[in-house]
Amino acid sequence: MKFGVITFPGSNCDMDMVYVLETKLGQEVEQLWHKEKDLKGCDFIVVPGGFSYGDYLRSGAIARFSPIMEKVQEHAKKGGYVLGVCNGFQILCEAGLLPGALLHNSSHKFVCKNTPLKPISKKAAITKELNSDKTYTIPIAHGEG
Repeated sequence: MKFGVITFPGSNCDMDMVYVLETKLGQEVEQLWHKEKDLKGCDFIVVPGGFSYGDYLRSGAIARFSPIMEKVQEHAKKGGYVLGVCNGFQILCEAGLLPGALLHNSSHKFVCKNTPLKPISKKAAITKELNSDKTYTIPIAHGEG
């Protein structure tokens, strides 16, 4: 499987993702710049974390208009794999690839803690191997969520 990792201005985990996919998982990785209009044959697209375009308007709101996002939307609509991590998740929400919207935390503060998560569906590649009767503890860190 060939992975594509997108870099936006303000991305800060893109190279970490490339490193893990290549050196730890042995996968082929293509680095994709936000201005590109081609996914270069990638099967799995990763939209990494950071603060795309400084998150000045809303998290992910400007990145959603980057040329590559049209191709990511087409890829997803055809059933292709897309993973958004941190700010990447916010970008996917802004692009309409995930339902709903993110709001500022009710505390109006950045939240960083462990939280319980229980999978309710096995339809996604990332949850299909998880036990739906089990609650997992995962770390979260966000100002919008």
